[in-house]
Amino acid sequence: MPGMIRWVLLGLLVAGDLAQARPAAPAGGDRLYLMNWAEYMSPKVIADFEAQCHCQVVQSYFTSLGELMSKLKAGGTSQYDVVVPSEYIVKRMVQEKLLRKLDRARIPNLRNLMPTFAADASDPQGDYTAPYLWGTTGIAYDDRKIKLPAGAEPSWAILFDQKVNPDYPFAVMGGSGMETMGAACAYLDLGFACTGKEAWLKAAQLIRDTKKRKNMVGFQDGTPAIHQLENGTLAAAMVYNGDFAFFNAQNPKLYEHLRFVLPKEGANIWVDNMAVPARAPHPELAMAFINHVLDAKQGAELANFTHYATPNAAAQSHLDAALRSPLITPSQDDWRRLHRLPQLVGSELRLYNQIWGAIQAQ
Repeated sequence: MPGMIRWVLLGLLVAGDLAQARPAAPAGGDRLYLMNWAEYMSPKVIADFEAQCHCQVVQSYFTSLGELMSKLKAGGTSQYDVVVPSEYIVKRMVQEKLLRKLDRARIPNLRNLMPTFAADASDPQGDYTAPYLWGTTGIAYDDRKIKLPAGAEPSWAILFDQKVNPDYPFAVMGGSGMETMGAACAYLDLGFACTGKEAWLKAAQLIRDTKKRKNMVGFQDGTPAIHQLENGTLAAAMVYNGDFAFFNAQNPKLYEHLRFVLPKEGANIWVDNMAVPARAPHPELAMAFINHVLDAKQGAELANFTHYATPNAAAQSHLDAALRSPLITPSQDDWRRLHRLPQLVGSELRLYNQIWGAIQAQ
């Protein structure tokens, strides 16, 4: 979602990206310029595409959706062929004319998509985007420190109720604040996908009150928070399910007492998408690349590598067993509590940014 940032190599990746306005390309042949989250693409998917199209894929990276938007507005619409935005900014990108329509005739593998993900409110007809991967945002906590009553359903109270966790350090997500605002709204019974000044102000007050607690360490985005859970610096935090699954697979012993839950009041399901910038230098190659990623075996390879769920129905039979676990693929009960983030544009977006900015400043 939100995208995913796995920090093992991020310092080197970002340093390389910042050193140049446009990523340097290897010499010779056609090139596809891909801008994505770090560690969010299987090297095998890239290698297979390069062999298939006799081209070279040049990758660069962004660390936040704000950075992606800034790069596109600063000339990136003519520098990159494929970008990977989260769904909740797609409507904004279309309105600001940052994307071009997909040539669906060149992407026959769109037929592989599950109906649930074929289109959504951000792009109702699927004109501008093709789903890439999807996941959920929930709470990870240390069950030695956060004690829930036997049989109790997990709740955002783990973060927002001082009685549940009076002493141990915890964090909530920063960035755009959309997930944190949604979590606060859900806890207040205003709905995870809340909108409007009244709901946002109530949620903002809850977040301000939470910031004042002695054991609230501040805003921490998903992957750094996971590492702090691993080393015991945090006892609870908001994280992405795929990141939790990825690091759990790397070192299961560290996760013996860590739990990932989707709170009963509602949580976020998000979709990251492939899109083509408005003046992409190689649009036909971009369509071919999107079609390649949507192939059944390539879609499965991508999901198996990242530990995130694929929207590709044809890929399901090729997935590793771990991808079918409830951590990655929510149960029917969990599905009922999942919500998409609202699509904010215009005056509504300005109001939200004003309220969230005030929270961060205080």
